[in-house]
Amino acid sequence: MLEHLELFFKSIFIDNMVFAVFLGMCSYLAVSKKVSTAVGLGAAVIFVLAVTVPLNWLLDQYLLRDGALVWLGPEYADYNLSFLSFILFIATIATMVQLVEIVVEKFSPSLYNSLGIFLPLIAVNCAILGGSLFMQAREIPSLGLAFNYGVSSGIGWFLAILAIAAIREKIRYSNVPAPLRGLGITFIITGLMGIGFQSFGGMLTGDNEPPEEVETSTAKTIEEKEIKKEIEDEEKAVSYNEVINE
Repeated sequence: MLEHLELFFKSIFIDNMVFAVFLGMCSYLAVSKKVSTAVGLGAAVIFVLAVTVPLNWLLDQYLLRDGALVWLGPEYADYNLSFLSFILFIATIATMVQLVEIVVEKFSPSLYNSLGIFLPLIAVNCAILGGSLFMQAREIPSLGLAFNYGVSSGIGWFLAILAIAAIREKIRYSNVPAPLRGLGITFIITGLMGIGFQSFGGMLTGDNEPPEEVETSTAKTIEEKEIKKEIEDEEKAVSYNEVINE
């Protein structure tokens, strides 16, 4: 349970797709002029990541990685299909995005029209592909953790675009200097928000050394100090005796 919570909060705040690794910036900047549009796209990204990351985890575990085909028989144990990772990951993502596009067009035509070209472009959104590639690189051990990582990464991206959309709606009525209007002030705000999110890096860090090891290391330090003091006292006594004998 603790492992799931740690991965959840770390993916949202510390390893945020936008503020930590700057993935998905194209749609983040283009579709963040209105909160309503940002909410729709953010929800779509959460859904796509929540589905594609676990699916790609299954593909990686049972098809792509070195020795993954051993379940077909011992003669397939030496096969390595990892060179197909990009192709299969993108195919899975494109399929899910097409499904999202059909659903959004059916149930919310206004949102579909406001998102425009950026809804089908989720298929080539680097944040979506990055979620699957980070899952593969970090060797997430279980399907549950892969689903957790997909959902939490999507929520992190959703919070980022929602926050910048709310700020951009407010600064529209602010006295922003002319050279900074538009993308200029948006990049500045994004950088400041990135610094703020990086401050969460201390949430899950700390002294990971077990208490027993801490006590052992403290005892060793005290013992070394006592031995050093005894040696110094003996040296002083020897030098004093030499002076007396002279």
